[in-house]
This record gives sequence, structure tokens and C-alpha cells, in this order.
Amino acid sequence: MSQALHPMLNIAIKAARAAGAIINRASLDIERLQVTAKSHNDFVTEVDQAAEQAIIDTILEAYPGHGILAEESGRSQGARHSDYVWIIDPLDGTTNFIHGFPVYAVSIALAFRGQVQQAVVYDPSRNDLFYASKGKGAYLNDRRIRVSKRTRMLEALIGTGFPFRKGDNFQRYLKMFEDVMVQCAGLRRPGAASLDLCYVAAGCYDGFFETGLSPWDVAAGSLMITEAGGLVGNFTGEPDFLYQREIVAGTPRIYGQLVKTLAPYTRIITEAPGASEGGTEAAEAQDDAASAALTALKAATEAADAEAHEPAASAAPKRTRITAAAKAAEVAQGLGDGSSTPGRAAGRAPRRGGDDAPF
Repeated sequence: MSQALHPMLNIAIKAARAAGAIINRASLDIERLQVTAKSHNDFVTEVDQAAEQAIIDTILEAYPGHGILAEESGRSQGARHSDYVWIIDPLDGTTNFIHGFPVYAVSIALAFRGQVQQAVVYDPSRNDLFYASKGKGAYLNDRRIRVSKRTRMLEALIGTGFPFRKGDNFQRYLKMFEDVMVQCAGLRRPGAASLDLCYVAAGCYDGFFETGLSPWDVAAGSLMITEAGGLVGNFTGEPDFLYQREIVAGTPRIYGQLVKTLAPYTRIITEAPGASEGGTEAAEAQDDAASAALTALKAATEAADAEAHEPAASAAPKRTRITAAAKAAEVAQGLGDGSSTPGRAAGRAPRRGGDDAPF
């Protein structure tokens, strides 16, 4: 690296490369992998688990007091109530991986009091390393990256994700895709959200949107976007995309146009009429774990915001609005000459706007 990196970012890079080495070795003989379905079309392999453990071991060796939020193990490791939480997806794009389609990545983000500060996304099949520190810019393999300069949707290439979960409302998804497709130059779905977000940051895409994503899918990529000069939020343009399970990102102008198009589809993840109820126990357990994690992250963010605003609020002096009418009343009662400066003439002309104009 040509520039000095934050120590915590260096640890994230070390962890990502360790996981990438495990993934690359396993990719040489995919047929031998043991694949388990967590839920409908949602898979996990021993590679996911081994890569995740390698990441966690590397992080906790350096920072044993930090918290962990990982896709496969949740918050079972690390400190439970630390201000620092590492958000980990050891293999984003598992379905691609088990089919030999080389679009997958390791995603690691570090949040401090709910705000992402460090981020790494590593594509082991291409040896592409995306990384960012808050306020320091985003990089790909030691080269600074920026979002594209495109401003018109007709010229924009947009990334997305397709529905795959049981109960997803496919008809509403199709309508949403249609609304975006008729406006843009093309729509792409490689199947790894962390990489999609990095491609927006690098200017390959001009925008991206998807629903049903968890914090570990988007935490690292979202920092890449903002550090590369782009915008990221939920479908209504608000910044709490980590908790809404929906995300839109892009260049500032493309982002605004996508939000305008996608706002009617916010909270689109609702079970379609007639969809089967329930699901596998594993899927329900994962949803419960994700919900608990989201609640914890949201609480941390709200606590940080409250702490940031509390000193300013307590330090601000209480101000009382004084009107011209009130000053005139004081003069009439002999309480003063209506002037805030001694010796100034009292017969000053009133301001425009009547007696209620503030001084």
C-alpha cells in the first residue's frame, strides 16, 4: 500500500485475505463441498464457516474487546456490548461460488457506535481489494476510485438483485424492475451485493438497488460508496438502510432519480397473497438473529446520535424573543427608553413588517 492505513483497516485486510485464501483453495474442487440449505435458495457451505472463523480469529486476536456480527454465527463471538462491532460476510455470493460462477467476495466492515468507519471487500477470484476509511477516500488495489460522472438515467448502467426467497412478492418485483429498466441503459444482476456496491464506487455501475439485504451484505460497500462521492440510503432516501432491508445507491444525480422511482416500492418484502406460511426452522432462526442484530445496531446508532446532540443542547443558552410591541410597552411604563444601547435615541423608526418584527 502506498499510503499509511488505519491499524484497524490493516487488520480487516489481513482477515479478508486469510478468508480469500480458504475460498480459493476450495474453488479448485467445488464438487467435494458439503452444501446445506439455510432456507429456500439460501445456501451455506463449510467454506463459509471456515472463512468466517478465520476472519473472527484474526480480528479478536488483535482486538479481543470488540464485538462481532457475522452472517453464519451472529453475535455468538466477541464482546457483546462493545462500541466497536465488526460486521462480516465471509462469502457473499455463495450460490455463485457453489456453481463455479466467479462473482463472490469477502465483506468486512467495522462500525463504531453504529457508524461504519472501516471497510474491506475482497474478490479472491480476481485478487481485487476494495477498501475505505471514513474521511479518507475509497480505493481499489491502491488506486483511488470515484463514482461515475453520469447524470442521466438513459445513459446509466444499474445493478440490482432478483428475488429468491419463498414468499417474496414477485409481481411487485417485476413491476419495480420494469419501472427502472425503461429509464436506464441496462440492468445487471451478478449476485453479490457487496461487489455491486463497490462497482458503483468504482464507476462501473452508475447506481444500484436491492431489497432483502442484511447488514453484512451492505455495510462495507456503503462506506465505499460515500467515500467515492456517491450517495446511499433506503428507497425513500433516508439513511437507515441497514435496518430497512432495502438499499439504493449511486452517483448523486442518479441516486435522486432512483429514489423517485423506487419510493413507492419501499418495504416491498411482504408475503404475496397465498404464499405458504412458516418456513424451515433454520430460516426462522436466522430471521430472529438478524432482527436482533438490526435492533442492536439501530440502538447503538440512536445512542450515538443522542450523545452527539446532548452537549450542544445543554450548552446552548435559552433565548427569549423580544418584539417591538413589548419594548414599546416597557417605554410606556417608564421601564426604559426602548434602546439596547445606553445613550441611543429612543425615537428610532420601526422596522418593516409591523410591531412583531424581532430585534
